[in-house]
Amino acid sequence: MTVSESIGLSERRERLLTRLLQFVLAGVFLAGVVTLRPGMAVNGAFGLALTLIPAAIRREYDYTMSPALVLWITIAIGLHSVGSLGPYSWFSWFDSVTHTVSATVVAGLGYATFRGFEQHSKELHVPASFRPVFIVVFVLAVSVVWELLEFSSGQVAQVLSIEAPLIVYGVDDIVTDMVFNTVGGLIVAVGGSRYFVPLAGFFRRRFGS
Repeated sequence: MTVSESIGLSERRERLLTRLLQFVLAGVFLAGVVTLRPGMAVNGAFGLALTLIPAAIRREYDYTMSPALVLWITIAIGLHSVGSLGPYSWFSWFDSVTHTVSATVVAGLGYATFRGFEQHSKELHVPASFRPVFIVVFVLAVSVVWELLEFSSGQVAQVLSIEAPLIVYGVDDIVTDMVFNTVGGLIVAVGGSRYFVPLAGFFRRRFGS
């Protein structure tokens, strides 16, 4: 079953929703510029740039990602960028949802990259039973790096007296983020990795080129 079949949307609607979210990200960037909020502007611009990567891959390598997967990635990025407008402060659950969704994307991309390299390499073979463990460990490793980036962002912003694009709200926030990142990783480890199999095939071909 494909991602499109799972969510029950036509590819046309998936592409339309992706474009809509990209316009939202552009709006976040413009709002940050107009209101002189560098953190918001960076979130919007960086998020929009990330959502354009699938299109760049299509042009450069002639590989078209599933529209549903592109939408999935865009939603994860959009949640984070829109959060800078206020939802992180307004709703206690928003950050947890954002981290869970983002972690599923990170887990899937990590799995696809690892699986592609494994299929390409004649020396490397990982038992199928270990792959879910790799997915969760990979997500936790990326989570640690992300939390360090958030902390560093806050320190630099404080020195420059500007709004930080990434914010740490304390130890409790870090622990909560790690928990929901793990949840996202487990979702992919348990049953979501199959949606990234075509992408793993793309990576395998790139490793072999």
